[in-house]
Amino acid sequence: MRLYSGAGKTLNDASELNETPIFKHITLREDLGEKLVAALRAELADASANNRAVNVGAARHSMGGQAIPRGGHAITFENASIELDTENSVMRLHAGARWRDAINAADPVGLGPRVMQSSNDFGVAATFCVNAHGWPVKERPMGSTVRAFEMLLPEGELVRCSRSENSDLFNMTMGGYGLTGIITQMDVDLAKNVRLEPTFEEVPAESLGKRFVEVLKDRNVNMACGRLNVGRDDFMMRGLLVSYRPSADQSALPAAQSSGGAAKIASRIYRAQLGNEWMKKLRWWFEADVATKLAGGPTTRNSLINEPVHTLDDRDPKRTDILHEYFVAPERFAEFVIICRTVIPASYQEFLNVTLRFVDTDEESWLSYSTT
Repeated sequence: MRLYSGAGKTLNDASELNETPIFKHITLREDLGEKLVAALRAELADASANNRAVNVGAARHSMGGQAIPRGGHAITFENASIELDTENSVMRLHAGARWRDAINAADPVGLGPRVMQSSNDFGVAATFCVNAHGWPVKERPMGSTVRAFEMLLPEGELVRCSRSENSDLFNMTMGGYGLTGIITQMDVDLAKNVRLEPTFEEVPAESLGKRFVEVLKDRNVNMACGRLNVGRDDFMMRGLLVSYRPSADQSALPAAQSSGGAAKIASRIYRAQLGNEWMKKLRWWFEADVATKLAGGPTTRNSLINEPVHTLDDRDPKRTDILHEYFVAPERFAEFVIICRTVIPASYQEFLNVTLRFVDTDEESWLSYSTT
């Protein structure tokens, strides 16, 4: 990802479509404690005195430009300190820790993140600030797994927030895009790592929302996701539902891995779809048939979520992929698919992928996107 250009006074996001002038960009590697707080207070005071914005990030991947402080102070956290409380299945971590750091720390003791984004290189606190979701089921967005955090308010006051302490600030910050203050540390739930076996089910696309909910009535389902085909001649006509349940053998779990053989093959096929309808058909055959055999064996929960975003990177500086997310009630999914069949092919965009995930109702965040 290219963050700088020109004389180093601009910042861009992962799309490379939002190059924005900034006043400065600093990286803080301080451990949790007064030194980190003092450095942040100094930046806040300088920015306030000069009427400049402040933004803090970790991976700085968010597309749209909203995380770049125009003419302001961009601060990147680069510290992965994590403390585990295995008895209570919780981790205390620096706001700059990435999900891969959390997996690496928790996996050896049989634990892993309860809910995280679908890529492991994003920052944990950043995930909370957008209240992102993952694909563990049946779960609410990631904010539901945060027990407490410490945060610097714009005036420099350090406060602790939880569901019982400064609860309004807790719920405003969850999904608040960093507008309330700067998080320095968090206490986040962990879940037991288990060996899982996948089940693959091909269904008509219109039925996928309803079928997804039906499958989740089985409390043994631990992870689940869906796919839709993207070839133009039968666009979004077919769906694939993949659900994971614990296997009978839970002994001697292997260390968390990422990007297995099937994932690497899928990445190459994914990129070959560009302008190639035959390859889109081949990809669907690979996912709905071949991959069910290659990836049909058991894996661990931590390995499934331990995937970097660059797996799907085309490494082409002249191209940009844009991700759209839509939140649709399951009972209206068939209606949504029918509209997509009309709108998307008529736009003549190069359409590569659909991934479906389940997000349970969020009644905590003030900016909830999952109200049903």
